[in-house]
Formats: sequence, structure tokens, C-alpha cells
Amino acid sequence: MEHGTNDRSVITRELSRHHSANNTLTSSFRGQDPLLLLKTLQLLWTKKEMKKQLKEEIRRGFAGLEDPLAGLLDMLENSSDWKGKGHSLGYHITSELQLWIKEHPAVQQSGMKLKKLQARVFRILAQCPANLLDPLISIYQLHTADRNYLLGHVSHLYHKGDYKEAVILSIKLKLQPDQDVEKMCTPLLLQDKTNLVEAYVGEYPELQCKLLQILDTWCEPSFNIKDISRQYQGLSKYKPDKFNHKMLSKLVFRLLERFNLDPALCPNVINQRHLRTLNYLFYKRFVEKSMTQENWTDHVQNTVGENQWLQGHLIQLLISYTDMSTAARWAQRCNLPKEMLPYGVADELQKLKIQERVEEAEKAENYEEGKKKDYYQLSIPRANIHFLQTWEEMLQCWEKVLQPGQVVGIDMEWRPSFGIVGKPRVSLLQIAVGEEVFLLDLPQLLEQAEREDEKEKLSHFIQRLYLDPAITKLGYGMSGDLNSLAATCSALKDMDKQAQGVVDLLTVDKQLQKSSVDWKKGGRKVDVLAPERSCEDRAFRQPERGLSLLVQHVLGKPLDKTEQLSNWEKRPLREEQILYAASDAYCLLEVYGKLRKDPASFGLSSNLTESLVGKPSIKPRAKKQLNKQEVPSSSGQQCKRFDEEASCPPDPISPKEFSVVCDNMLQGLGRYLRCLGVDVRILENEDDHRKAAEIARQEGRVILTSGLPYQTLQSQIGEGRCFSVNCSEKAKEQALQVLKHFNVQVTLADIFSRCQVCNCDKYLKISKERMRQLMEGSRRLTAEDDASHLTTSEEKASQTCDAATPAHDSPQPIYNPNCQCLEELDLTGESVTLANGTVLQVSAIPPGVLDKTDLTYFYCCTCCGKVFWEGSHFGRVVSQFKDVLAAMEDDQSFYDLS
Repeated sequence: MEHGTNDRSVITRELSRHHSANNTLTSSFRGQDPLLLLKTLQLLWTKKEMKKQLKEEIRRGFAGLEDPLAGLLDMLENSSDWKGKGHSLGYHITSELQLWIKEHPAVQQSGMKLKKLQARVFRILAQCPANLLDPLISIYQLHTADRNYLLGHVSHLYHKGDYKEAVILSIKLKLQPDQDVEKMCTPLLLQDKTNLVEAYVGEYPELQCKLLQILDTWCEPSFNIKDISRQYQGLSKYKPDKFNHKMLSKLVFRLLERFNLDPALCPNVINQRHLRTLNYLFYKRFVEKSMTQENWTDHVQNTVGENQWLQGHLIQLLISYTDMSTAARWAQRCNLPKEMLPYGVADELQKLKIQERVEEAEKAENYEEGKKKDYYQLSIPRANIHFLQTWEEMLQCWEKVLQPGQVVGIDMEWRPSFGIVGKPRVSLLQIAVGEEVFLLDLPQLLEQAEREDEKEKLSHFIQRLYLDPAITKLGYGMSGDLNSLAATCSALKDMDKQAQGVVDLLTVDKQLQKSSVDWKKGGRKVDVLAPERSCEDRAFRQPERGLSLLVQHVLGKPLDKTEQLSNWEKRPLREEQILYAASDAYCLLEVYGKLRKDPASFGLSSNLTESLVGKPSIKPRAKKQLNKQEVPSSSGQQCKRFDEEASCPPDPISPKEFSVVCDNMLQGLGRYLRCLGVDVRILENEDDHRKAAEIARQEGRVILTSGLPYQTLQSQIGEGRCFSVNCSEKAKEQALQVLKHFNVQVTLADIFSRCQVCNCDKYLKISKERMRQLMEGSRRLTAEDDASHLTTSEEKASQTCDAATPAHDSPQPIYNPNCQCLEELDLTGESVTLANGTVLQVSAIPPGVLDKTDLTYFYCCTCCGKVFWEGSHFGRVVSQFKDVLAAMEDDQSFYDLS
């Protein structure tokens, strides 16, 4: 205790002597001695309990100095404690001066005096720790110093080997834009000071990009990273084990994420990471054998994308792990140029192409043979179909068509608009007369007429055709066609109101639908359960509708509509398009001829022509829109739908009218859409993507796919019949995207209207008592593991989609699919086999289900025999689809108001 007291007494005596000396100096030199002040402060610094007194003494000392800024430099130059790390006396003195200057701004210097001080402070900056930089830069206003002088000082530090100090000072003085980023950062990277590198470029996006590009060039496979380290052989703290491609790659990705930059800046790093992913996928598939072929294929496609460098490595890996044939198939899928392929793969690819051409030819031949059996075929030779593009070619059509008493079939084609607002422009006008069909290339004819300033020629021909009552014009839904024709050629405006001698077979179709006459097939009534089609056909083939259904009823076979959604603006037209267009017009003549020959057998009046000739009728959906909007340009007249009606909003289609084939990476989406009543075929895991195109062509379906297969599949089918889905989204979001794009309107009645197992939309409705009789007569009374009921299907659907909480005040839905009651069928006794051979799986129903008091009916799929019933939580599961129902209602409300 006495020792501490004695120390304070000594310090007090020293302070008194210091003040006395200062008083003497003040009277002589008008300021105290900075070095004497430093000595006093050093005495106080040794005693921690006198820190407060130290602070007061520093401020009192600066107030007594003639030039505090120069005094600080004197003290720093004559001491060395501030050169170490941590808080030193020099740091305290400097920090207190910085605060004191803010309170006494008059002591600030300028001009030559300031420049001299700045020159002195630079000698200190080369040795001072980082914590002294900011106060010294502020006190001596180094940001105002000559920039070249600052850069020169930093360069001096750099060439001395003080790389870290040079970079820190550059950051403090914001000199980075005038420096070489590679030169400044390379030594720091060799010393593993990546945080300092990040700070160096942190505020300068241009430098960030430059740095990343430099790092990316170092990651090229051919680049020798040791070439860089050799330039800094004597570098202290060099860490060669951390300066490698792996470290650089991690740094690149960290910088990309931190600065939110485009990965395209670093193609080498990205490629190397994808290559490592490829090697990992090959290891999982061919070494561990822990990945399915389908999952492996999907990951490989997403990893490689369209990058030819990666595709080349993929081929090399395939050669190592599989065989030449597999490598050739992938080379074909990636569309790699021949010069990139190894010799053996190029040969194998050539063989593969020859084999595929042979297979395609066989498939095409078989397909055409099948079409001849299943679909309506033109009865006129191909030479009688004329494609007209010039006015000279039109003259033969003029002479044959514009004859009194002539009967002509007229149809039109245009490019599908898929929801684009506005009326479509007709691309092709088909006129069938006698044993010939004329296909008028309207865009080309109109362009020629405009060039020759004879626009009225074509419009005059069409006006004469439609206004002449002596010429019978056949069509199907002609009002919409004529409105589109008016949008193509303004001179034909109001043609739908002025046309005479028109027979719209849509009117016939309506009368046939109202007729009580049963359609005959093989001398018996067609029953939904009769085995006139195979189970697969009933489950997957889209039902006929529109003109196709009328042709089937009258002529026995439907139209092949696979080319309907083609791009009719593209020239030249394909042969399939030409035959389709000719069939659409010529079938009208044959239908009309057969109806006139024997109208009574179709339930029509004998005076068919008199009852039908008149103004063209408006299609039902188009008429509905006219009533709602009270304008002539209804959307029902804007674009052809799958069933010859409008496909663009606001004229929706139901899930039953929409048929798709889902690629095997979208199986969840397929199950979800099937829950909503959409006609869905789903590829199996082992199926090739190209099978989707075959199914789409044969059955008139839309392909739903994702990723790389989309590019391949869309080129194999008609325009607009392939849709790419975002594979990263959940099934519900994917379904909403598809439904909105194709304007499919889902209602409560559509949910679970299809069998979740086989896709069939026909059920047999059986009462509980009748089901009890069938179960008692069945041989097997115990429940089997594959028993299926509605709640099981619901649970499966709920795994595919996001569950949604039902509104408490919403009414509970009732399950009511498309059914035929068992009592209406000739199913007697204990038989559980339908007329089509389907066995009802009644033995799979747990006996306790029959004891439920609120259960009235069972529903059996007529295709696979699965038995369903309404479970206790049916309403809760249906509510999971309320987002889809609400979204559909919102979309329709928007279109109704627009």
C-alpha cells in the first residue's frame, strides 16, 4: 500500500515539475514541448488506475501545444510502443487528438503546411498497425492528398513485400479503381487471406467481376497453378497447400453468392463442378448401383444441359462405364457434332441412325395402316387435291365452284392462338366440290393481290360464293369461320349476316343429339360397358366430338384430328396437313349426301335441305359468350378448340375434353391431374421419352414434359401440342400452370371422376344391399392387401399434392361420378363379371364397411374392377383441391368481365 502511495507521489511531483517547466516554456516559446508532454504521458500510462487523469493530461497538453498536429508526429516519431498490436499509448494519444480536433476545428491545417505534415505521416503509416490508420487519415486529411502520391506510397509498400499493409491502406484510401486487382490480390491469396481480398473488391462491382474472371482462368484444366506461386518464392506465410483448384473453386462460389453475380462469369469453375457431379452420378449408378436408370438419366440431362464441353466428357464416361451403343444414343440425344465424337462412337451413331430410319418407316407404315382402319379416309385420289397460291391457279377453282346448283364443302384453318386476344387470321381456305378439293393459300393470295393492286379479286370471289343462293355451302359452325375470314379480309365484313344458301351441319349435329333414335353398331345398341373396345382403348383414347363425332355417326369412322393444332402459317405445308385439310372439307360433302339420301334413318325430317338452308348457326359456347358480352366478336369465334370450338379464353374446356401424356419425370403431376378428372396417360420409369410423342400422335394428346426432352419432343409432334412444366415446383403448382395455359375449367364434379388406377371415367353404381349379396357369393371373404376404397385414392392424391384446410362453413361434397346403376344391367345372381369381361373386386372390401349406416352406394370401375366408396373424410380430402377450383373461378371471372 505504501509502495502505491509513493508511486503516485512521484508521479504528482513529476507532473508539478512538468507544469512548472511548461509555464517557463510558455513564457519563452509560446507553447509546451511535445517531447516533455510525451514523457509525462508515458509516466501516467504505466498506471492503470490513472487512466482518467491520463486523458485529461492529453487534452491539456494539446491545448498548450503551438501546433498539435505537428506535436503528435513528434511524439509518434520519438516513441515505438504504437508499432505493436493492440491499444498502445500512441493510439490513445492519436484518438484523443482526433476527438479534440472535432471540438477545436480551428487547429486544422491547409496548403503547404498540410502537405508537409502529410509527407511526414506517410513514413509512420508504413509501420503503424491497422487501428491507427483511420484516425491518422482523418487528422491529416489524407483523402485530399495528391492521388498519384498516395498510389506511389502504396506501390512502395507493395515492392517492399508489405502486401497486406499495401492492400489495407488502399482500402482505407479507396485507391482500388486505379490499381491492378490481380497484382494486389494474388499475394494475399497465396497467404490464404481471402477475407482481405473480399474486402478489397467489396465496394466495386467491376473489380468483383474482374477478380472472378481471373480466378476462373486459373481454374482451367490446362492451367498450371504453380506458375503463379513461383513469382512469389520468398513470400512469408505462404500456404501452398491451401492454394489449389479446390480452394479457388470454393472462393469463386462464395464470391458469386456474396456479390450476387452471374455464374456465367466463371464457366471453367461451373464446368468443373458439373464434371464432378457427373463423376458422382456415374459412381452411384454403375459402381454402387444405388440409383434408378430414370433418376440417373434425369440428373445427367439437367447437369449437362446444352454444354458441349460437358457433353463430350459425358460420352467419354459412357464409353468407360457402358458401351459404344449407349454412348452413341446419348451423342444423338445431345446432337453432338461428328468431329467431337470418338471414332468408335461416330461409327455406332451412323448404324443407329440407319436402324432408326428403318424403324420409323415401319412405324409410319403401321400407323398409316392403323389410321385407315380407325379413321375416315378420303375417297378421292391425291391428284385431285389442288394447293393454290397464285391468281392464275385460282381460275380453275372459280370456274368449277361458281356454278348454279353446285354443292360445296367449306372449311378454314388458322394458327392456334392459345389464349392470345384477338380474332385469328385464316391461313387456309378449303373448298370441296364434286371429286376435287381446292386449298387456297390466303396469305399468299392476299399478298399477290396487294402487290398487283387488285385486292378486290379474291374478296369478290368469296362474296359471290357466299351470296349466291343457288350454290349450297356446307360447313360446321360457320359463324365463327366467317368472323375469322372477315378479320383476314376487311372487305368480307358482315358476311355471316349476308350469306345465303348455307347448310351448317352443326345444326344437324344438334338435331341428331336430340333425336331419340339409338345409334346402331353391329345390330345392337352401344353400351358403355359393352366390349366393343379394349380396356386400354376405353381408358386412354380420347372420345370423339364436334365434326369428328358427326362424321363417325354418319359415315362410320371419325376424323383424324392430330393435325388440327398445326402451325397453318408455316410454308410449305406438310403432306399430313394437306390431307387433313382436304378431309375436313370433303367429308362435309359425304355427310350431307348420306343425310339427304336417308334422313329418316338419322331421325331427321325428310325435307332436309329446306330445314337447314339459311344463315350459319353459332356454336353453343360462342352464343353463350355473345349473350354475356352483347358484342359480335365473341371469343368462341376467335380460335379453334380441340373439338372444332374455341380454345382461347374466355371459352374454357372441361377436364374430360383435355387429354395429356405425362413424361416419366412428371408422374406426380399426372396423378394430380387425374384426380381432377383430366384424361392422363403416364409413362413408366423405364419408358423412353420418345414414347410420349408416339402416344400423342396416335391418340391426339398434349405432351407434358420438362427439361431437355422438351426440345426433342416438340419437334416430333404438331405445333402447340408439347408443354414444358417447371420440374422444381410441386404437383399442385404444376397442375395450375397447365390448367391455366390450356384454359381447362375444373368443377367439383370433376374431382375423382376418373379411376386413379387405370384412368377410366365409367363407373358402375351398386347399392349397399346388392353389394352384400355379391360379397356373400364371392369365394374369398377375407380382405386382401390391395383392397382399394375412395379414401385410399384420396390419401394417395394427398401425398401428391399439398393439403389444404377446408372452410368450416362450406357444404360437404357428395361423390357422384359418371355411373350406370347395376340394376340397369343384365347382371344376375352372384356374378361379378361385366359384359366386357371386367371382374369386380368385391372380395377386397373389408366386411365392416357394409355396417356403416351413412354408406349407401359403392362405385366400381368398369375397366379394372376396383371398388370405391365415399369415406368419412371425403370432404376433407376434396377440400385439398379448393385452390385449383378457386383459381379456375377467378380466371373465368376475369374473362367474363373483360
